[in-house]
Amino acid sequence: MTNDDFAEIAGVVRRRSGIVLTGDKAYLLETRLGPVLAKFGLASLGALGQRLKQRPDDVLERAVVEALTTHESSFFRDGKPFEHLARILPKLVSARAPGAALRIWSAACSTGQEPFSIAMLIADTLGPRPECRVEILATDISAEILTRARQGVFTQFEVQRGLPIRSLVKHFKQEGAKWRVSPELAAMVRFEERNLLNDLSAIGKFDAIFCRNVLIYFDAPTKTRVLDALSRRLMPEGVLYLGGAETVLGLTDRLVPVSGERGAYGISTQRAAA
Repeated sequence: MTNDDFAEIAGVVRRRSGIVLTGDKAYLLETRLGPVLAKFGLASLGALGQRLKQRPDDVLERAVVEALTTHESSFFRDGKPFEHLARILPKLVSARAPGAALRIWSAACSTGQEPFSIAMLIADTLGPRPECRVEILATDISAEILTRARQGVFTQFEVQRGLPIRSLVKHFKQEGAKWRVSPELAAMVRFEERNLLNDLSAIGKFDAIFCRNVLIYFDAPTKTRVLDALSRRLMPEGVLYLGGAETVLGLTDRLVPVSGERGAYGISTQRAAA
């Protein structure tokens, strides 16, 4: 694979997903793109680079991006965002207009652990409240990953990563060596294929948005673009949760840190009307 071939592949990934692949990440292409090469009858990464350069191929480009997208996830990952959401849920519910749903967005939801964690938290914190409708939108750029997430089925290894035993017993049913989320949880979550770089206006606004450990893969201009787009999807009193290593500082003035809460951000009062 020549430098030009690497640049062609990296360019496709950046254009379609915002993910920046630098030269030191070339090993990822070697380890992850083998199945793509086999599927499309390509002899090498060099041949892939040449194919991408010669003619547009949406199916091939999507396969490359899916193979190079990280899908690491676990239940109640990092803990703190879920603890904060549990504390502010009553306030978010009371702020809703009569009949309006409580809406939460899990962006880059991967295999579904995050949105189902949110569903469990809401079910356990609020209990049965027929007057309070809950909508959890879970999105990802990968159609393949979303197919798996919709199934709501997890291995023993996956449920042992962050899921308390009482939550496992309460909200899951064992099926052989795997565990399936309850119908009640599944009904709270809707999965959709969405790209954070595209127009997001159609999905409406949310009381809370989880977009964690996503910005770390973007360059600064793309981070600003995504943060501004997320801020426009947030209700005035809503909260955006980022990963522990991510920040809005120096990237946008539309969001400000929530006092005392690492990784939690709200709409800037100066920009709330923008």
